[in-house]
Amino acid sequence: MPTYEYLCRTCGFHLEELQSMTEAPLTRCPSCGKESLARVIGGGGGLIFKGSGFYLTDYNKGSAPGAGVRKIEKKEQKKEDKAEDKKEQKKEEKPKGPTDTGQA
Repeated sequence: MPTYEYLCRTCGFHLEELQSMTEAPLTRCPSCGKESLARVIGGGGGLIFKGSGFYLTDYNKGSAPGAGVRKIEKKEQKKEDKAEDKKEQKKEEKPKGPTDTGQA
């Protein structure tokens, strides 16, 4: 349930009230008793992080920030490794051509 701020237009009394969102706003000032209480529109509560922080282990596998980048880097590395393997295989292959059988 949200906390609403109220301010009396007559006496300047300020109060905070914990109310349901569906409840009607308060109108009677508890200090002076007049029907001059108005809801104050505030900036809202700030976001507060408490604790030691967030870690990559706090996320599902693959959903951590930057996880997609790491996957792309790994795919690129695999492609490079495959290309190098193919180059090495071509170097190791013997050239195909006429073979020397010793017959003349």
